[in-house]
Amino acid sequence: MTLIHIVDDDKGLLHALAINLRAREYEVHLSPDGKTALTSIARDNPDLVIVDLGLPDMDGLELVRGLRAWLTVPIIVLSARESQADKVGALDAGADDYVTKPFGMDEFVARIRAALRRASPEKTPSAMVTSTFTVDLAARRVTKGSKEVTLTPTEWHFLEILVRHKGQLVGQQQLLNEVWGEGYSNQTNYLRVYIARLRRKLETDPTRPRHLITVAGSGYRFDQ
Repeated sequence: MTLIHIVDDDKGLLHALAINLRAREYEVHLSPDGKTALTSIARDNPDLVIVDLGLPDMDGLELVRGLRAWLTVPIIVLSARESQADKVGALDAGADDYVTKPFGMDEFVARIRAALRRASPEKTPSAMVTSTFTVDLAARRVTKGSKEVTLTPTEWHFLEILVRHKGQLVGQQQLLNEVWGEGYSNQTNYLRVYIARLRRKLETDPTRPRHLITVAGSGYRFDQ
């Protein structure tokens, strides 16, 4: 599971971010100040760090510089400071992105996903070959034997997310949010319908899937 570490002294904001990110299947660790963050981040080795510039014990830029001296994962700065100079200073200090408060949660989560993708573009090859079918991510096409399999845009998006997370559990909420949007968070029946469609089109025996696996009560996994 992807681990995100958030450094902010605003308890209300920490609570809101933690709830929203955990609902999207991220693991979240929290620090209220820079000193705590340095110790915790060194111990936990997160996949992404979010830093507020207005910390109680040090300037956030100081923390970003300190982290960037040894940390290679993405750092996103959160701040109420809106000047161009502040943004440039944060980016020069080593931040990968700068988000001003207040912000929309959907856009912020999208920025997190983008930063994580940029940090690990090599994780997924351009084509995923199984014993039954091939998913060409670059060409956005699926073939089974010598024949191309016709997928709807929604079926393709569903499959693409699973393939890009090969071998990993993709939670129900993450799939619903990424494929259909925030307004469909309770429509888990959509997932059952579309995984059944994909199995009928791709699996040799849809009743005993080898590649499109259901993890009961949690989500789905693509096994090569």
